[in-house]
Amino acid sequence: MSWVFSLITVQALVGGLDNLWHHEVTERLPARRSAADELTLHAARELIYAFVFIALAWFQWQGYWAMLIAFVLVVEIVITLADFVVEDRTRRLPAFERVLHTVLAVNFGAALAVLTPVLADWWGMRSGITVVSHGLFSWIFTFFSVGVFVWFVRNAFAVLALRRPPEWVRDPIMAGSSAAPRTVLVSGATGFIGGHLVRRLVMRGDRVIIFTRRADVALDRFGPHVRFVTSLADLGSDEKIDAVVNLAGAPILGFPWTQARRRKLVASRVDTTRALVALSARIARPPRVFVTASAVGYYGVRGDEVIDEQGQPIAIFQSKLCQEWEAAAEAAGSVGARLVKLRIGLVLGRNGGALPQLAGAVRFGVGAVLGSGRQWVSWIHIDDLVRLFEFALDTPSVRGVLNAVAPEPVTHLEFQRAMATALRRPLWLRVPAIVLRAVLGEMAQLLVDGQRVVSNRATALGFKFRHPYVRRALINLLRDPRWSEIPRYRRDAAMLPAATRPHRRVTWW
Repeated sequence: MSWVFSLITVQALVGGLDNLWHHEVTERLPARRSAADELTLHAARELIYAFVFIALAWFQWQGYWAMLIAFVLVVEIVITLADFVVEDRTRRLPAFERVLHTVLAVNFGAALAVLTPVLADWWGMRSGITVVSHGLFSWIFTFFSVGVFVWFVRNAFAVLALRRPPEWVRDPIMAGSSAAPRTVLVSGATGFIGGHLVRRLVMRGDRVIIFTRRADVALDRFGPHVRFVTSLADLGSDEKIDAVVNLAGAPILGFPWTQARRRKLVASRVDTTRALVALSARIARPPRVFVTASAVGYYGVRGDEVIDEQGQPIAIFQSKLCQEWEAAAEAAGSVGARLVKLRIGLVLGRNGGALPQLAGAVRFGVGAVLGSGRQWVSWIHIDDLVRLFEFALDTPSVRGVLNAVAPEPVTHLEFQRAMATALRRPLWLRVPAIVLRAVLGEMAQLLVDGQRVVSNRATALGFKFRHPYVRRALINLLRDPRWSEIPRYRRDAAMLPAATRPHRRVTWW
């Protein structure tokens, strides 16, 4: 049996690598509606492997019971063949994934060749299931069984989610009308901020074009209410675009800031921004306004210094990242567009951003103060952020930099206490800064250092914040799930008869 266990161990390790790297990280199958059939097959195969691992680890299947093992393995082969067909029909497999599939197929064939004589020996015995132990292999296979069963559960829930009606059906978008609709091109629309902004633009009657490489996610979120392109080359030179909103960028908090990760963070922002500027120069009628996202990380680590839009950057990575991002957008001015750069702080929203994770920890009684707690948090409610994007699009006098943060920054300790109050939970844990810096390296700056950024310019230009105070903002987001975030403007519109809903005529230049 040692050869059988060795070959199946290789199968488990290679299959786990394929699942983790391709299905979860690079392809993100659980988030792709088009992958529902493939994930169904994966879940079925994982359930089979969970059974096979535990069945071989501790039991000997004698007589007619050996046929059960043989039948399960035949079913696994059929599922794998069906999976090959579905994968080729629904997505383009990376070269490395094809290599892994070949290794898995060859290794599985070898494992079957070695296992067949064992099953034949069991078949010749008196029928029954005998408890056996194979030493370390039994415990390794038990671990494999538990792991693959957890993966089965994860994929089964993902399949149920993907087979639900799409998001735009579950949470209908009330498309509005406008006497003078504008066409807005949005990048990064499938993200947290972009999703809210696109809904708002559609609801007020604008035509929205989404530039995304995740077409299935865009279709699930917005359906027929938007037009989406996966390449800017799909937009002809005769395209009429009134405004561009640039939100594209890989999440900065997540994987460690290795050199490769830093290059990806920069490229995901700078390359997309340059491509949008190039499109603006190529089309016959360039956009009149170009709004690009940036972040308060532009200002770097500044202690207790109060920073407005005149604040200067410093020589650390998060600051350099924002500088390069904004510099790439500067060329939009050369094509006649009014350029607005929004330096965004911590965005608070119920269904995305950092708040669900932060609130989840507090809700379960394990919320913690990070570092000293004296570091500043410059935050903004998602409702106010979307309105600030509208303000930048609609107000001709708005140019240059706007700090997209609430008027009142708070310390991290004050923020955590406000969240604990909103959730009616205690706050008692602390995580020393030295621990976070040791684990996260420079990325720990996002958690244990901060910027005390204020929104002086937005206020001076006439923008009115609906959520200026963090305690009220958190209560609004965390206590009542029916009335929060962006739905304020949806509630306002829904309370009026359709014939009396106001239409705004806006001037963008």
